[in-house]
Amino acid sequence: MNQTKVKVSIIIPHHGGDKVLDDCISSLQKSHYKNYETIVVDNNCQDSSINEIKNKFPEIKIITLKQNLGYAGGCNAGALESNGDYLLFLNNDTTHEPNWLKPLVDLMDSDQTIGSIQPKINNIHNNQMFDYAGGAGGFLDIFCFPFIRGRIFNHIEKDEGQYNNLIDVFWASGCSFITRKNLFKSILFDSKLFAYMEEIDYSWKINLSGYRNVVEPKSTIYHDGGILLENNFLKSYYNHRNSLILFLTNHNPIIMISLLIPKLLLELLSLLRYLLIFNFNGLTAQICSLLWILIHPLYLIARINKINRIKKKPLYSIIHKMYKTSIVFKYYIFRKKKYSELID
Repeated sequence: MNQTKVKVSIIIPHHGGDKVLDDCISSLQKSHYKNYETIVVDNNCQDSSINEIKNKFPEIKIITLKQNLGYAGGCNAGALESNGDYLLFLNNDTTHEPNWLKPLVDLMDSDQTIGSIQPKINNIHNNQMFDYAGGAGGFLDIFCFPFIRGRIFNHIEKDEGQYNNLIDVFWASGCSFITRKNLFKSILFDSKLFAYMEEIDYSWKINLSGYRNVVEPKSTIYHDGGILLENNFLKSYYNHRNSLILFLTNHNPIIMISLLIPKLLLELLSLLRYLLIFNFNGLTAQICSLLWILIHPLYLIARINKINRIKKKPLYSIIHKMYKTSIVFKYYIFRKKKYSELID
C-alpha cells in the first residue's frame, strides 16, 4: 500500500450504492485543497460500487472488510490504514463546495486546543435548508438527547446565515468532521455502538481529554440526510440504546444517579407515545434497547473503566457544556423548535 505522507486522510465507510459513492468522490476531486488521500472502507458491500470505483478512481485506497462493522468499525479500520496527520470522516452520500477543506485544515493547524471540527452541513436536495444529520454543530442535553443548530428533532430550519459563526459545540457530526489522528487513535469509536451517536460519544471523550469541538461555517458540504423514520426498527433501536449507553457510562456517577429517575420517565413517555401513534416498530425497538442494556452490564462497566483511563478532566466538568434541561420538554411542551429560541 502506498505510504506517501499527506496532511489529511479522508475516510469514507461504504456499505452500498453505486451513484452516491461516485458522486461523493467526483465532488472531492474538485476540492481546491489537494494534500489529502481518500480511503474507502468496503463494509462488506454487496453491489458493484466498489469495483466501479476501483476502475474509475484507481488512486483511491480500498480497505475490504469481511463483515459490515457499521460506521464506527469501518471508520476505525480506515484510520488504522491512514497516512495523514488529520483524519476526516465523511459519509458517502455527500457533495462538497470546492473550498470546503482548507478552512478545516487551517483552523486545525492554528489552534492546538481543537480536537475536532465539523463543516456546516446543508441538505443535498435543498441547499437552502440545514441537513437533518449535520446542520451547524451538535449539542446534547443532560439526558443524552441530541440536537443541532438548524434542527431539533424533526423541525429543520432554513439556512439564512443565522448560524454562520464559529463556535464551540458539544459534538461534531459524523456526517463529516476532521480530527487529529493521534487523538483519535488514543480513543477510537466504540465499535459496539455500530451506528448512530458514536460521534457524540467520541466528541464527549474529546471534551474529557481536554480538547474542544467546534463548527467552521466557512466550510460547507451537502448531505442526503432525510428525517429519521420512527418506524425504522434499526435506527430507532440504535438511537434509543446508544443514548442510554452514553447516559449510563459517560456521566459522572453521582450526576447520572440524580438524573436516572427523570431519564427513565422520559423513556416511559417515549414508549407511551409510540403506543398512542400505533408505531409498533418503534415500540419494539425501544423495548429491545432497554433489554440490551439490562443484559450487558459487563460492557457498561468496561466502558466506564476505559473512560476513566483516558480522561484528563473530571467527568462532572463536562456538565457545563451540556444543555441543562430536557430538550424533549422544551420541544414538545414549550414548542421551542429552533436553536435560537433555546438560547434567548
